[in-house]
Amino acid sequence: MLIGFAIIAFVILVGYVVGRVGIGGPSAGFVLNRIAFFVANPALLFTVLAKANVHVVFSSFVLVAAISALATMGIYVAVSRIAFRRPATETTIGALSSGYVNINNIGLPVAVYVLGSATYIAPVLLLQLVVFAPIALGILDVTSRGHASVRTVLTQPLRNPMIIASLLGVVVDVTGLKLPDAIFAPFVLIGGAAVPLLLMAFGMSLHGSRPFRAGSGLREIIVASLLKAAIMPAIAYLIARLVFGLHGTALFAAVVLAALPTAQNVYNFASRYGRGEVIARDTVLLTALLAVPALIVIAALLA
Repeated sequence: MLIGFAIIAFVILVGYVVGRVGIGGPSAGFVLNRIAFFVANPALLFTVLAKANVHVVFSSFVLVAAISALATMGIYVAVSRIAFRRPATETTIGALSSGYVNINNIGLPVAVYVLGSATYIAPVLLLQLVVFAPIALGILDVTSRGHASVRTVLTQPLRNPMIIASLLGVVVDVTGLKLPDAIFAPFVLIGGAAVPLLLMAFGMSLHGSRPFRAGSGLREIIVASLLKAAIMPAIAYLIARLVFGLHGTALFAAVVLAALPTAQNVYNFASRYGRGEVIARDTVLLTALLAVPALIVIAALLA
């Protein structure tokens, strides 16, 4: 397990160095992220799910991920309403910061190198992009603009290439469709670029990051980060172990996925609506730093 973490850390370090030296120019990280998002990630998810036993993974992982995320976000909302008294929009961003995991940039490499299969991330990916994201966007629309575009909210998942690729992979697996190697092999080759692209792009994004700059929200950042790094994995363990009876690799995977840092999508949501940007930005960075020791502790206890 530690070898897997070491591989991830090394590639992130390479990305940081590349960003610091300036190889590829100032937009290199942005370009790598877009290539990964629109091309490499969908190819990888399609090839993995097309040959995976998705029945086993989807049965309990969706429920564990959903319950742990909703419970964690609920705790943040309660604390926010009592202690912070922030408007609904900022509270929504803070809640997402505490429970919306980075299943793409960090989760995918962790699944491949630590868990041994990208299959585990599919349920969480679909849960977040098909359920959580539309609901969050709807709340943000209503609280910040006074109305919501139902069409935009409902069709948002259908515009995400990773969701489309995942659903196509599930269809191939469930129907037993056998694709010729001439068709399947190119997707395998392209998908192989997903993990290094994501890790290097993430490393580039760390260069120049300056958390806790001018702006309010330090208490919210700390609370959201602690909920994300410690409380959510603990809830996931209790739900997975005591409610669903998971053990071994399945239990380990459920807790590891819950311990992933806050997704960068949360900052994108905050920027889009111009609310809670400081909270989202600094929570993304702080949880990324806390995730490493948290994952190592989880591996030592459960792996």
